[in-house]
Amino acid sequence: MWKEITTLEEWNGLLEQSEGKQQLILKHSTRCPVSSSALEEFEDYLKDTPNANTDYYLVKVIESRPVSNQIAEDLNVTHASPQIILFKDKKNAWNSSHWSVTKKHIAAVLD
Repeated sequence: MWKEITTLEEWNGLLEQSEGKQQLILKHSTRCPVSSSALEEFEDYLKDTPNANTDYYLVKVIESRPVSNQIAEDLNVTHASPQIILFKDKKNAWNSSHWSVTKKHIAAVLD
């Protein structure tokens, strides 16, 4: 399953972890129906057999805005919500947003 990150300290640790293992984060808005759909797709992907070489995280963009903004800055990715970002070695490897955040799309990239 995924783990929520809420602090800049957690984000900085996650960024460091990406030096050894790829990380996937979903930026989620708790006020957006499109984001609710993206979260369902993300969780559907995780229910099957998710890529074991990846750690999975979620950040709520409204409740944890400083973290969300820092992710965009550190990975040089324009903020969107919902947005999924795969990163390794502190660099964006792939990202997608809005209706493109689907189980099928995630599986195509990770599997």
